Amino acid sequence: MLPFYGDPELLRRAVRSVQEQSRGDWRLTVVDDGYPDDSIGPWFAGLGDDRIRYRRNPQRLGAQPNNRYCIEAVELPYFVMMGADDLMAPDYLETVLALHDRWSHAAVVQPGVAIMDEYDEPVRPLADRVKALLAPKGHGPRLVTGEDLVVSLLRGNWLYNPSLCWRTSALKEIPQSADVFDLALPVAVIADGGTMVIDDHVCFRYRRHRSSDSGSGAAAGNRFAEERRYFRAESDRMTARGWPRAARAARAHVSSRLNAAVQLPQAFARRDAAAVRALGNHLLTF
Repeated sequence: MLPFYGDPELLRRAVRSVQEQSRGDWRLTVVDDGYPDDSIGPWFAGLGDDRIRYRRNPQRLGAQPNNRYCIEAVELPYFVMMGADDLMAPDYLETVLALHDRWSHAAVVQPGVAIMDEYDEPVRPLADRVKALLAPKGHGPRLVTGEDLVVSLLRGNWLYNPSLCWRTSALKEIPQSADVFDLALPVAVIADGGTMVIDDHVCFRYRRHRSSDSGSGAAAGNRFAEERRYFRAESDRMTARGWPRAARAARAHVSSRLNAAVQLPQAFARRDAAAVRALGNHLLTF
C-alpha cells in the first residue's frame, strides 16, 4: 500500500523501486489523497503493469485517515505501508518475506534502513541517531516481544514505519489516534501478544526531509496535546495489563518530551508565544 500526497516525481521513483523487486509476486495499490496534479493518473495508466492499482480519493482525507483507509483496504497476507518518497532496494521483499517465512508467527518485520535527504544523499540527523540508541541491541535477524519491546517503543519510537512488513492477520484493530498513529499501531499489536523480527540487513531507504507532515505540526506544538492523552491512556492500559515498567515508560515518555525541548529554541526565535506555551506545557506536564 502506498498512500500519496506530495511530490509526483518522488512518487514515480518509489513506484519504480517496487517494480524493480527481485520477487515479482506483489501488488501495489497507490491511494492518491487528491494531490493537485493531473499528470499522475495518466502516468499510472501508461505503466501497463496489472500488478499496480491507482485510486484517487474523491475528497482529501488527510495523512493519517488516508493511512487508515489503506490498512483497511489490504487484501493480501502481508503488507507494507510505504512512504511515497521512500525507496525499496531490489531485495526488500525477498528479505522481509524470508524473515516472515522463518518466523511465521511474527506480526511485523523491521529490516535495516538507510537514511537519505531530499537529494538522495546519506544523512544521519539527530532524530535517527536517537532512534539507533533506543532500538534493541543485537546482531542479525532476531525476535523481540513482550514488555521489554513495548518499554523501548514508549521511551521513543525507533521504528521506521514505512519499511515495516506486517502480517495482515496480526492487526485486529486499527488505532484511531492521529498524531501518534505510527506508535499506537505497533504498541497495540505487541501488547496484544504480537512479536517482531528485527534485522540489520539494509534493504530500504527512508527519506528524511527538513520539514514534513509530522515535523511541521510538531514544530508548532499542535500534536503534543494528543501525545499526552495517548501516553496517559497507555499508562493506564499497561498498569491494567500488569506491565509496570511499560506503564512508567508511558508516563515519562522521555523521547516525546525531548522532542518538545529541541523545538523550544526555534519557537522562542520565532517569538511564537502559542508554540512556546504548548511545547513548555508538554515538556513539564506529567
